[in-house]
Amino acid sequence: MLVLAPVLLAMAAATVHVSDVSAQTGERAIYASVLDKSGAPVAAVKAADLVVREDGVTREVLGVAPAAEPLRIAVLVDTSQAMTRHVNDVRSALRSFFRDLQGDNEIALFEFGDRPTLLTDYTNDAAQLNAGIGRLFARRGSGAYVLDAIVDASKSLRVREGRDQKRRVIVVISADGPEFSNRHYRSVVEEVERTNATLHSFLLEPSRRVRLSDAQRERELALDAGARATGGRREHLLTSMALDDQLRGLAQELKGQYRVVYSRPTTLIAPDSLRVSVKEPGWTVRAPRVVPAWRSSR
Repeated sequence: MLVLAPVLLAMAAATVHVSDVSAQTGERAIYASVLDKSGAPVAAVKAADLVVREDGVTREVLGVAPAAEPLRIAVLVDTSQAMTRHVNDVRSALRSFFRDLQGDNEIALFEFGDRPTLLTDYTNDAAQLNAGIGRLFARRGSGAYVLDAIVDASKSLRVREGRDQKRRVIVVISADGPEFSNRHYRSVVEEVERTNATLHSFLLEPSRRVRLSDAQRERELALDAGARATGGRREHLLTSMALDDQLRGLAQELKGQYRVVYSRPTTLIAPDSLRVSVKEPGWTVRAPRVVPAWRSSR
C-alpha cells in the first residue's frame, strides 16, 4: 500500500492538472452589425441581446461595445465596357460614401476593367479620393476582373495587418458583364477570410440570363460565399441610381458596428464555424461565420 501511494498521488495530481487546463478560457473578439426592421443600426445593444455559437456550442458573451477601431476599406470598381452607362451614378455614390466615412477611416480605390489597378492608395484625404473618383472611366472593349481585384485588395490589406487593428472591409461595385479572372471561387473566399475582411458587393442591373460562363459562375459563387462567410452584403440593384442609398446605408452600418467579446476554452481545437444571432424579434445581425484568428479581446 505504501508503494502504491506515490503512484496514486501522481495520478491524482495529473487529474487535477488536466481539469485545471480544460477549465481555462480565452477571450475572442469579433465585429457585428445589428440592424432593425428598416435596416438601420440598432443603438445600445447589450451582451444579453446576442447569442454566439462555435460549432453549435454556445459561448458566453462577455461584453458588447461600439467598435472604436477605425476602418480600412478597399473599394473595387468595375471599369469594363459593361459599366459605360453607370459611371456617373457610381462616381456620385462614391463621393457621398467617402464623405460619410471621413475621419480616421482609410480608403483605397481600385478599378478592374482590363486589369486590377490601384487608383488611390489608402488615405483619409478627401482630395486624393475625389481625384481617384475622377479617374473612373469605362474602358471600351474590356471585360472585368472581379476575382483578381478581390485577391489583390486582400493582399494589400494584409500588408498593413501588423501595423494596427483597423477593421478591414472590401466593397465591390460591378456590372453584369463578362468576367476574365481565371480563379476558383473558393480560393478567392479563402483570401478574404485570411485577411479578416468583410466582403460587400453591389451588382448593377443584373440580367435574367440562365446560362453563365464558367468565369461568371465562379464570380457569382465567390461574391455569395464571401458575403456569407464574412458577414457582408450581397446586393443586386435594378438601377445604378439605387447605389447612392445602398452605400449610404453601408456607411451607417459600418459606423454602427459592435465589438463583441466572448469566451472560449483554450484547450479546444479551433472551431470550424461561428454563428451570431439576436434574441430580439425583428432584429438581424451580420457577423463573420469564420473566427478571425488574429483578433483577441485585447
